[in-house]
Amino acid sequence: MSEYAIGRRQLLAGAGVTAVAAVAAGCTQNMSSGTGEGGWDHETDILCVGSGAAAGTAAVTAAAEGAKVLMLEKMPILGGTTAKSGGVAWIFNHFILREQGIKDEKADALKYAVRYGYPRQYDPSSPTLGLDENRYKVIEAFYDHGAAAIDKLRELGAVQFKQFRLFQIDRPAPDYADHLPENKVPTGRTLEPAVGSGSTEGGGSLAKQMAEYLKKKDVPIMLDTQVTRVVKDGTGRVIGVEAQQQGKTIRIKAEKGVIFGTGGYSHNVQLCETHQPWVYGTCSLPGSTGDFIPIAEAAGAKMGNLGLAWRSQVVLGEALANRGVGMGAFVLPGDSMILVNKYGKRVVNEKRDYNDRTQAHFPYDPSHEEYPNHLMLMLFDERSIDAFGGAFPFPANKGEQPHLIEGADWDEVFRKADAQLAKWAGKTGGVRLAPDFAATAKETINRFNGYAKAGEDPEFNRGKYLYDREWHLLFSARRPGTTQPENPYPNNVMHPFADTGPYYCIILGPGTLDTAGGPQVNENAQVLGFDDKPIPGLYAAGNCIASPTGQAYLGAGGTIGPALTFGYIAATHAAGA
Repeated sequence: MSEYAIGRRQLLAGAGVTAVAAVAAGCTQNMSSGTGEGGWDHETDILCVGSGAAAGTAAVTAAAEGAKVLMLEKMPILGGTTAKSGGVAWIFNHFILREQGIKDEKADALKYAVRYGYPRQYDPSSPTLGLDENRYKVIEAFYDHGAAAIDKLRELGAVQFKQFRLFQIDRPAPDYADHLPENKVPTGRTLEPAVGSGSTEGGGSLAKQMAEYLKKKDVPIMLDTQVTRVVKDGTGRVIGVEAQQQGKTIRIKAEKGVIFGTGGYSHNVQLCETHQPWVYGTCSLPGSTGDFIPIAEAAGAKMGNLGLAWRSQVVLGEALANRGVGMGAFVLPGDSMILVNKYGKRVVNEKRDYNDRTQAHFPYDPSHEEYPNHLMLMLFDERSIDAFGGAFPFPANKGEQPHLIEGADWDEVFRKADAQLAKWAGKTGGVRLAPDFAATAKETINRFNGYAKAGEDPEFNRGKYLYDREWHLLFSARRPGTTQPENPYPNNVMHPFADTGPYYCIILGPGTLDTAGGPQVNENAQVLGFDDKPIPGLYAAGNCIASPTGQAYLGAGGTIGPALTFGYIAATHAAGA
């Protein structure tokens, strides 16, 4: 499932989460040291920066270990992008799989993760599966400690989990690459909060429950407090931070460690233009500005892959109006629906998961010096918008989607789409439809109609694998009151287009849930320096670091699972340091 569940377009209302935040006065203060260089305004054992899944798990774990903990959050509400998400966590070998007697063996699990996340490096005959030793140990740590992190949160009563199930068929959700031969447990690894799960609270519930646990443990939380740099002692160990709070610089000492869980950089346009293939819009909260990257660089950190991200297509018109979109085009709804590029050609399986499908925007054509798939047109007919209206980006009522293009026939749709592109040309590199777009697109539609009738897509295997068929049932749930019949064709994700209009189009561009690039950590979630040695006292987890799973969004919850795991690892290591 996408990290942004159906119906969650609005941001989390702040009151329910922020009510548990402690005021700064609740922190331990060193009144004699003053606030100048070398003095401390507050002292703690472990300082957690951020308040989403990564920092929240770190704070809960550290507090449970008996450490004195302080949490800082630069935004006025808690939870970060986690609070906007579906709150699900993808975890190897978790307690429910074990209870069911399902063996999620380490060797097979790591082969799946590396094959999917690092396909160019993957070598099954290598003891590190083709990765360098550090990256292998990091992904190994995800397997070794993910289930333990879940067990710890359950044991503490901080968060309870249940297995996420597709509500239409009450079966465990398939992984996003369920069909890879290395994947021996292709369904069931996704968990969700047992309280407030589903489309009501999701990640808000996850963040809120963690915050409530911290409140019970008397852990102070400072909102509107932005860390600007880490402080080292004479040995090079990180011993605290400086932060901006109400226009003043404060200094906070952390005896055992500083753990960053501050999110990605999707709202930092400069970083995105430097490191990403392209980002028009993002589902992340405005606080995702990549604060940790310059802080870590100044501390001597080694950067990992900065170009990684958790990707989703976005409605281009929405993203151009506001970079922070309420919803991404995750699992595209509809069965009489295709995506085509500026030349009218299909370029991807439209039912693939959002992270993988979005990467189809990025190939470069050296013969024409362009990115032919930079933007895509989502084409559909009356059947799809009637049967599945309300499944984003289909509107329940046409007037709800200002960027919906409608025409009595395909030629009218294509003229209107090109006119819309002309208005946006200054922001898209001048993308327009090719002169022969209409003829090619009609040929593409006719070819797809034949595939739908036969039930097989020889070009992109749409509907061949379990993922396509079962996630379609969730994201293409039939609209109550629709006049359209059930799909009678052999493949439930494909239906021929109607012979006559009206027809529709929505223009999509590449976006993110958030970026996933940053400093490199080791298996203890310690940030590495230029010499590949840990920077003592400095830890990080979540989207502010180079993704532990590489480019792979392994399944529903593929961001939160690693985030809470490495938050747990960081706190456990720091508390014992």
